[in-house]
Amino acid sequence: MAAVMDHDRMIDSGEGTPETDWLAWPGLASMAPVTAATLVPDGARAVVVAPHPDDEVLSVGGLLAQLAALHREICIVAVTDGSASHPGSSEWPADQLARIRPIESQRALQRLGVPEAPVRLGLPDGGLLALRSLLADRLLPLLRPGDVVFTTWRMDGHPDHEACGHACAFAAARVGARLVEVPVWAWHWARPGDARMPWRRARRVTLGADAVRRKRQAVQAFKSQLASDPSTGAGPILRNSTVARAARPFEVLFA
Repeated sequence: MAAVMDHDRMIDSGEGTPETDWLAWPGLASMAPVTAATLVPDGARAVVVAPHPDDEVLSVGGLLAQLAALHREICIVAVTDGSASHPGSSEWPADQLARIRPIESQRALQRLGVPEAPVRLGLPDGGLLALRSLLADRLLPLLRPGDVVFTTWRMDGHPDHEACGHACAFAAARVGARLVEVPVWAWHWARPGDARMPWRRARRVTLGADAVRRKRQAVQAFKSQLASDPSTGAGPILRNSTVARAARPFEVLFA
């Protein structure tokens, strides 16, 4: 997943901004609160558009657990199968990743209480920036008026994440759905109070103990992303900082 859109929003190979820095920032606690029931009212459907298997959990895994407990209708759209997560690896070649990562995603969703299998679009991992129009066209027949569409933020720093944000914005507006964007990689390159982040649009969803537990268990389903790669010497794709952020008792959304 590691990539970069420009030097202003650099996703480097390190751990990024420490989670202790984020948790110490008063801005997190002062964000306007919102609940799962308010975000997705009774009768509405939550549609989560994930660039890669694991983004649905890293972004809104806790919210999904809460929505499942509320018996809301949920649709997960898997845009790619995540086959480019380990470039040059003999331990995790692309064809194996294309088989394994969707299985990991399904297992993670089950741990969140979401039994439905994702809709898989099969678009190329790492190639979504050039396919934004095609992605929007593929999303249009999947969306309904009144849906609440959750996807990665349009300025998240990863080209696939940003492409999903743009495509979802277009498709949601076209059908009359509501768009909610979620930062994933931005926590890595941004700093507390960073002016590049749209904090005025930020909303904080408090997660109960069960949702926190389910999200943590869901993250552990992505075994391919949590282990070092002996064939390349690369560390885990899901770094310690990423796993720590996924353990927060809240999630932040840009509404």
